[in-house]
Amino acid sequence: MIVNSSNKCTYCGSPIEAGQRWVREKVYEPGSIGHDPSYHRYHAGLFAGQELSCWEKHQMEAESARMTPRAA
Repeated sequence: MIVNSSNKCTYCGSPIEAGQRWVREKVYEPGSIGHDPSYHRYHAGLFAGQELSCWEKHQMEAESARMTPRAA
Protein backbone atom coordinates (compact mmCIF):
# COMPACT_ATOMS: atom_id res chain seq x y z
CA MET A 1 0.00 0.00 0.00
CA ILE A 2 1.46 3.32 -1.08
CA VAL A 3 0.22 6.42 0.72
CA ASN A 4 0.58 9.81 -0.88
CA SER A 5 0.46 12.59 1.71
CA SER A 6 -1.63 14.70 -0.69
CA ASN A 7 -4.52 12.23 -0.23
CA LYS A 8 -7.22 13.51 2.06
CA CYS A 9 -9.97 11.67 3.87
CA THR A 10 -13.26 12.22 2.05
CA TYR A 11 -15.17 12.10 5.33
CA CYS A 12 -13.21 14.47 7.59
CA GLY A 13 -10.97 16.24 5.06
CA SER A 14 -7.79 15.64 7.05
CA PRO A 15 -4.69 14.37 5.26
CA ILE A 16 -3.98 10.65 5.31
CA GLU A 17 -0.45 10.47 6.66
CA ALA A 18 2.13 7.81 5.91
CA GLY A 19 1.62 4.85 8.21
CA GLN A 20 -2.08 5.53 8.84
CA ARG A 21 -4.57 2.80 7.97
CA TRP A 22 -6.98 3.82 5.24
CA VAL A 23 -9.66 2.45 2.90
CA ARG A 24 -10.18 3.31 -0.76
CA GLU A 25 -13.68 3.23 -2.25
CA LYS A 26 -14.12 3.04 -6.03
CA VAL A 27 -16.83 5.42 -7.23
CA TYR A 28 -18.50 5.39 -10.62
CA GLU A 29 -20.24 8.67 -11.33
CA PRO A 30 -23.73 8.33 -12.84
CA GLY A 31 -23.81 9.11 -16.52
CA SER A 32 -20.05 8.82 -17.01
CA ILE A 33 -20.11 5.95 -19.46
CA GLY A 34 -16.64 5.00 -20.60
CA HIS A 35 -14.92 7.17 -17.99
CA ASP A 36 -12.55 5.83 -15.41
CA PRO A 37 -13.83 5.59 -11.84
CA SER A 38 -12.72 7.98 -9.16
CA TYR A 39 -11.64 6.96 -5.68
CA HIS A 40 -12.59 8.21 -2.24
CA ARG A 41 -10.21 7.59 0.63
CA TYR A 42 -11.14 7.30 4.30
CA HIS A 43 -9.26 6.84 7.57
CA ALA A 44 -9.68 3.22 8.70
CA GLY A 45 -8.05 3.66 12.10
CA LEU A 46 -9.54 5.36 15.12
CA PHE A 47 -8.43 8.76 16.35
CA ALA A 48 -8.11 9.36 20.08
CA GLY A 49 -11.52 9.54 21.73
CA GLN A 50 -13.43 8.16 18.74
CA GLU A 51 -15.56 5.03 18.74
CA LEU A 52 -15.79 4.77 14.94
CA SER A 53 -13.35 5.44 12.13
CA CYS A 54 -14.16 7.81 9.27
CA TRP A 55 -14.79 4.75 7.07
CA GLU A 56 -17.25 3.27 9.59
CA LYS A 57 -19.05 6.62 9.93
CA HIS A 58 -19.30 6.89 6.14
CA GLN A 59 -20.70 3.34 5.92
CA MET A 60 -23.30 4.08 8.61
CA GLU A 61 -24.40 7.29 6.87
CA ALA A 62 -24.63 5.53 3.50
CA GLU A 63 -26.73 2.73 5.03
CA SER A 64 -28.98 5.24 6.78
CA ALA A 65 -29.48 7.17 3.52
CA ARG A 66 -30.26 3.93 1.70
CA MET A 67 -32.88 2.93 4.31
CA THR A 68 -34.54 6.37 4.57
CA PRO A 69 -37.51 6.71 2.20
CA ARG A 70 -37.18 9.52 -0.31
CA ALA A 71 -39.91 12.13 -0.71
CA ALA A 72 -41.61 11.89 -4.08
